[in-house]
Amino acid sequence: MAAQVSILKFGVSSPADTSPLKHVKVAGYNASKILAVIGKSEGNGCVNDFSRTLSTVVWEPLIPDSAVTIFSEGTEGVLSPHVTFIVREEEATGLLAAAGRTRVLEPHEIGTAEHATQIASSVREILERTNISRENVNLVLIKCPLLTSEKVGITKAASKAPVTEDTYESMAKSRYASAVGIAVALGEIGESYLDEAMRNETTWSSRASCSSGAELEDCHILIIASDPSSGNLRGISAHMDDAIDANVILRVLDQVKTEKGRVLQVFAKAEASKNGTIRGMRHTMNNDSDIHSTRHARAAMGGLIAGLVGDTQLYISGGAEGQGPPGGGSLAVFYTVAEPHSQKALV
Repeated sequence: MAAQVSILKFGVSSPADTSPLKHVKVAGYNASKILAVIGKSEGNGCVNDFSRTLSTVVWEPLIPDSAVTIFSEGTEGVLSPHVTFIVREEEATGLLAAAGRTRVLEPHEIGTAEHATQIASSVREILERTNISRENVNLVLIKCPLLTSEKVGITKAASKAPVTEDTYESMAKSRYASAVGIAVALGEIGESYLDEAMRNETTWSSRASCSSGAELEDCHILIIASDPSSGNLRGISAHMDDAIDANVILRVLDQVKTEKGRVLQVFAKAEASKNGTIRGMRHTMNNDSDIHSTRHARAAMGGLIAGLVGDTQLYISGGAEGQGPPGGGSLAVFYTVAEPHSQKALV
């Protein structure tokens, strides 16, 4: 069965800082209750961002083998380094969660239709095993592998073709394949459309958040869903149409305010629109030779959401391929209300 869960988050001083575990224990949870550790800390978020590996190495020995780690570096602008914990509860909370992994992906499979198929299969298996209804899913968070130069060489030596020889581009390919797999598993697109979706690269899911890194060979999967029956925690799924789509955030926050709630965490994907414009006006994020566009996008969207929410410890991840509409991004907000009552859907 799925776990009833709560959400905790604490600041960190570096990618190697595991002191938040002490705060988790003070809050009344031991490490065995941790279902997932989700981190955002300083780093460039690119192929050579080994702070992700550092975070993985220091955290994984401290949590159950069944738990997953998802570390997405890059806290440009006002974003504050932190870790978010998904912890098991004995009583109903209003949120359900489940975690799992795909099999190890071979280098030549990363970013391909087979990658998407493995994600779809694993997400479906988790949903079936835990009796989570896909209609109630607010967020599917995935950490997926990328191609290093070594992996490209191994693939070519085996007479197989990597999806790309550009290691940075492989991050985008991996994220997109993961998002397509999520869309299939959640019924947002038909399984028969998977191959076409991989070719046209225009398919997107409003409930996908995927980041890629060199610190793993399989894909880590975390699913968070609403439990309409009871509890005082809520989840809302939406998407931003572009990088300055404050209206959708304000609509979500209006619902939180109506329910006298308090935001616990925001998960959002950010990207610079590939056509070089936002609402017809030119931006320069794609042409900066010093700072990659994903870093610009994280800073821009992070500032927007932080200002509206009043919190800088937010999970804003760059590279939104297939995660929300092009140039925009998926959005999931989790919050608590003082008095439990029936859950409402965001219109």
